[in-house]
Amino acid sequence: MNKKQNILIIGAGLCGSLLALRLGQRGYNVTVYEMRPDLRKVDISAGRSINLAFSDRGIKAMNLVGIQDKVEPLCIPMNGRMLHDIEGNTTLAPYSGREHEYINSISRGELNALLLNEAEQHKNVTIHFNKKCKAVDFEKTTATFKDYDTNKEFIEDADIIIGTDGAGSALRKSYYLGKKFLFSFSQDYLTHGYKELSILPGENGSYKTYKNALHIWGRESFMLIALPNLDGSFTVTLFLSFDEGEYNFNNLTTKERVLEFFEKYFKDALELMPNLVDDFFENPTAPLGTVKCSPWHYKGNTLLMGDAAHAIVPFYGQGMNASFEDVVEFDKILDQEHDDWEAVFKAYETSRKQDTDAIADLAIDNFHEMKGHVNHANFREKRSLEMALEKEFPHDYSSKYSLVTFNEDVGYREAMLKGRAQDKAILNMLADGKLNINDDLKLNLEKVKTETENILEDDRIAGLKS
Repeated sequence: MNKKQNILIIGAGLCGSLLALRLGQRGYNVTVYEMRPDLRKVDISAGRSINLAFSDRGIKAMNLVGIQDKVEPLCIPMNGRMLHDIEGNTTLAPYSGREHEYINSISRGELNALLLNEAEQHKNVTIHFNKKCKAVDFEKTTATFKDYDTNKEFIEDADIIIGTDGAGSALRKSYYLGKKFLFSFSQDYLTHGYKELSILPGENGSYKTYKNALHIWGRESFMLIALPNLDGSFTVTLFLSFDEGEYNFNNLTTKERVLEFFEKYFKDALELMPNLVDDFFENPTAPLGTVKCSPWHYKGNTLLMGDAAHAIVPFYGQGMNASFEDVVEFDKILDQEHDDWEAVFKAYETSRKQDTDAIADLAIDNFHEMKGHVNHANFREKRSLEMALEKEFPHDYSSKYSLVTFNEDVGYREAMLKGRAQDKAILNMLADGKLNINDDLKLNLEKVKTETENILEDDRIAGLKS
């Protein structure tokens, strides 16, 4: 565990650049290889989400490395979901009954650039671009790279190799193909894909619609969302089935059909998007998948982290936050002063995997919630009650969304178990007439707490708690 050891990180995305910064701060010699060009010098958005939802778990990671004050100017607060119905009417649904709790829209590129700049300030951190990892020999702790500048391959040796190389991880692929140990791997795709579109800025960089919200056009089997950018634009994302339903990505093949689809379902958005047709046919359609695997490490040689270990769908706004939290949790394990890297990796995976599995499942739950449930009367009634409880009893009640998004010291699994039980308790009692929105809030809080505990106890007896 000597600090002079050489750590090789594959991938300089959000997770890899934060990890390089933190390990650099801890005094390790860190070398990072990234297959893409340096995003500070060329534009490489290429259809990947331009902006992301940044919340408390991510903020905790920025505070760990001491740069939250530099991140803050990149953020646009979003206090709630702005729900757009088919007629174009809007309703702002706050994320929390506590006014200080909100999520932020942040530019992926700006944040990544900041992390790279901060990491490179450390003499013991070196970052190379245009170097694609082809394979990792996890027994010898070496990695083979192709240099896109020279077209030549080379081998890099290190004391440990950490793969933060995303959902298509070369390290994970090497584990899978190597067949040297029992490696479990699953990759599950939704039937839906996504396409990035945009609402361009108004005059003088003004916003054409309400700035401080995550806009949602939920239409049961598909949806459109929009997040604000600092230049007055909004990044708009269409989530739609590839081949199911009257309109799907496979049959939206002409300008007329795309305009007909938007005119029918997203009329108020279409009015803000004269550039829609160009965006639609220029930008790629990408799949949405969940990756789970285990183990994340081989002996004390190699480790997977971030999306390479646990890629999730984007519907909880936690992909980046979860990857940043990986670095926070890994840092905690390093503080425990284990004897060797194998002990560190084992302890890290033991403490972390159940939480990353939980947020993967929650993200799929939220997909169904955002595209459909938000429009249903019983869901809105539940949310109204939860907002009132959070406002009146800020220390005694947190919704599932708040537990996941604003309670950075509560693990994802605990947030999932408690949050799901609360949802079930409220919805069941509303349906059975045992809970009345207009009753005394203190009485309602007691009822919800009691029924939640009963459900959690039933789950424990049924063995649903690990």
